[in-house]
Amino acid sequence: MPAAKPPEFRRRALDLVEQGEPVAQVARNLGISESCLRRWMDQVAVDAGAKGG
Repeated sequence: MPAAKPPEFRRRALDLVEQGEPVAQVARNLGISESCLRRWMDQVAVDAGAKGG
């Protein structure tokens, strides 16, 4: 299992997606999987109350 990424790294990745960068491109550029990035996105939505969790 890969090591956990620091919160700053996650925030940077999520900010890039929010700015309109494609998820696949952000994941590739940062060396993480698309599924990992999508899980982070889902968690942000749950934390914000926008998605059930």
